Amino acid sequence: MIIKSAEFVISNSDYRECPADGRPEYAFIGRSNVGKSSLINMLTHRKGLAMTSSTPGKTLLINHFLVNDEWYLVDLPGYGYARRGKESREKLRELIEDYILEREQMTNLFVLLDARHEAMQIDLEFMEWLGENEIPFAIVFTKADKLGSGRLGQNIAAYKEKLLATWEELPPIFVTSSEKKQGREELLDYISKINKMVL
Repeated sequence: MIIKSAEFVISNSDYRECPADGRPEYAFIGRSNVGKSSLINMLTHRKGLAMTSSTPGKTLLINHFLVNDEWYLVDLPGYGYARRGKESREKLRELIEDYILEREQMTNLFVLLDARHEAMQIDLEFMEWLGENEIPFAIVFTKADKLGSGRLGQNIAAYKEKLLATWEELPPIFVTSSEKKQGREELLDYISKINKMVL
């Protein structure tokens, strides 16, 4: 897929106020600081499209970006940022869950995982919840360039093993590096394939 255009459209805190034009939406989610904004900028070839920050937990809203006038890329808030107060965490959890469960246009959710870390309980529980609610999702490992290929392979194999303890089959898995533009074509091809079925 060739990205001809990508533009920010709207930010809000309520899924009912998201664009009402019926275009498919591909949402990106993950723990705070997993590299969502960098990945979105890499996919769209627009350096400052999604605001990146070294401070975890910056994205607090649902951000819509219109790509090729055909589909939306949606940047969701990161989950599991411990420094937030309980009330603030609860609000964010509601915002994320409402969008994922109620938003009909959400075509696929990409769950981002930092390739450098072992499987974390918060991620495993989140994916378990997605499975229970029959939400279509794919796993995207980020920051692959930060590891040697041997260690990267080991980490991903260990993650798959952990998932297969409770899953009969695994969702699609992508390995990416925003720095090296790794995984860009594979992710865009996957979105393109789904678009052909839904557009």
